[in-house]
Amino acid sequence: MQFKRTLLAMLGLAMAAVAQAQGAWPSKPITLVVPFAAGGPTDVVARTLGAAMSKSLGQTVVVENKLGAGGTVAANYVAKAAPDGYTFFIHHNGMATAPALYRKLAFDPLKDFEYVSMAVDVPMTLLARKDFPAKNLQELVAYVKANADKINLANAGLGAVSQLCGMMLENAMGVKLTAVPFQGTAPAMNALLGGQVDILCDQTTQTIPQIKAGNVKFFGVTTKNRIKALPDAPTLHEQGLKDFEVIVWHGIYAPKGTPKGVIEKMNAAVRTALKDPDVMKRMADLGAEISADKQLSPEGLQSWLKAEIDKWGPVIKAGGKFAD
Repeated sequence: MQFKRTLLAMLGLAMAAVAQAQGAWPSKPITLVVPFAAGGPTDVVARTLGAAMSKSLGQTVVVENKLGAGGTVAANYVAKAAPDGYTFFIHHNGMATAPALYRKLAFDPLKDFEYVSMAVDVPMTLLARKDFPAKNLQELVAYVKANADKINLANAGLGAVSQLCGMMLENAMGVKLTAVPFQGTAPAMNALLGGQVDILCDQTTQTIPQIKAGNVKFFGVTTKNRIKALPDAPTLHEQGLKDFEVIVWHGIYAPKGTPKGVIEKMNAAVRTALKDPDVMKRMADLGAEISADKQLSPEGLQSWLKAEIDKWGPVIKAGGKFAD
């Protein structure tokens, strides 16, 4: 009898929590978990959006950085958090690549989360050290194919989009290069600037200043269409690497079971933030672009994530890059 009363009490508390989340939400600060270090590209996106979202939500959006294992530590933390509408998660392509990269994954990206919205897309750029012999993409491809055993390819670590871009580049060229992983995009860029590595794929948020200053050789952007931040720069696709497309996209998630009403209000807050003039200017300065409208719905993010998992799984498996 005591067990039954305890169970009913627990159910009552759970139902009260859901009702509170759906009705008075938000009644306290909201946590937005970022899986990477403060100051990095994803963190900058999160803090910019969070500040704007706070205005429409009437509560502070607090950014919490939880680092480790290519974003999987933070993802697992949020997957197991209380679905009360006060814990959310922002992640990039790593949400889609984790199932192929990690043999043992403590969460399922397609089953353990509610989907809120896509946010912004950040293009990648293909760079080489300033004194690299090739002058354009055609010369780069020819040189790499002839000297594959002598060329290294930097990346920002296992699961980083720079690594994925490099793997796709290898597949497109039909070569295998020596991978040189770093702990983040900044050290990888510093090594390229210092001439210690040959080639790097990296986000416009990091590379535009170096490109404009002439500190690196720039071969093109990785989107299908040219981008506003570098309007005169050709894409790799238009230069001959057909269908080559890599963008750093950002999605916002909540623990599975978060009330639908909360998801709808959070989605509305994201959409409002993305129309904020300050947010739009900040994103433009970073070379980032607002995600397509069809991807701003929960269903849009879910469909995109599934497609990205299907896209990157074969690429990663072909590259043989795994972690336990």
